[in-house]
Amino acid sequence: MKILAVQNRMGIGDTVIFLPFIKAVSEKFNTPISLLVKESSKADQFLNQTNYIDKILLLEKNNKYGSLLQNFNLIKNIKKHNFDKIIIFNSSLRFNLIARFSGIPNVYQYSLFRKNKQHITDTPREFLKNKFDIKVKDDPEVQIGDKLISQSIKKFEINKNEINILLGIGGSGPTKRIPANTFLSVIEKLLKVKKCRFFLATGKDHEEQIILNEILQSKFKNVCTPLDGLSISEFLPIIKNCNISICNDSSFSHLSAALGIKTITLMADTPLVYGNYSSKMFPIIPDGVETVTHNTLGKEKINPQKIFDKVFEIIN
Repeated sequence: MKILAVQNRMGIGDTVIFLPFIKAVSEKFNTPISLLVKESSKADQFLNQTNYIDKILLLEKNNKYGSLLQNFNLIKNIKKHNFDKIIIFNSSLRFNLIARFSGIPNVYQYSLFRKNKQHITDTPREFLKNKFDIKVKDDPEVQIGDKLISQSIKKFEINKNEINILLGIGGSGPTKRIPANTFLSVIEKLLKVKKCRFFLATGKDHEEQIILNEILQSKFKNVCTPLDGLSISEFLPIIKNCNISICNDSSFSHLSAALGIKTITLMADTPLVYGNYSSKMFPIIPDGVETVTHNTLGKEKINPQKIFDKVFEIIN
């Protein structure tokens, strides 16, 4: 049986969040699942070794509804795979029509035209329970080969006698990026009690680079290794070799937790569900608030002592 799942949200994090639902379908029907995802999901770069994933089909960049030519090309591409079922994790009429014109006999989808108020985890969980009697309880899982993990140890001279920590200092928006001085304070506190090495994960955005450089120009530069020049496939095995991660709400927090690494998520300006949907996630929210959502604007109020306390609790 060949099954295609459609998950057309934008980024890496959204794709990772949906992995338990994809895996549950794979286990239900005893077959790996193919994915139709946006190019911005980067799914082809971090799911190519995960055994419950089959093919990854990428959506072309387009406007909201897609051009006729793009839709025609997509139908043509889907048709050649002869899928038996398609599971569409959205309410889009476009994908419903594409599925039917592609000749897929069994089409399952969220209710059409009900995009508003769809919870990112509750809605797919209820959908799979109602359609297939599937109960989804697992955390997201991204798999990576042992050989790549071993090669990473050698290439980056990772010492397993040290506490190796991923610092996900990047972020998709300025309100999510915790200031460098917060991370520096955590580094200083940890080095007083443990021998540690820190891997700094960030992108090439100018503001992210400012935070990176501030850390690299500090007195702790000798225990810090930047990862901003690496591809996703290159930094995944490094993350897997870490004992713990401390990350802004970013692709690094999602990937870290999905790789099975206990991940402290620094939630400054995003709904809390993005930092606590996995049992591997341990959210820290700004001082003075009971929860966090859009426009909390709390990046200056993330307490480094709380981060340190949580790290010490986890590693001990």
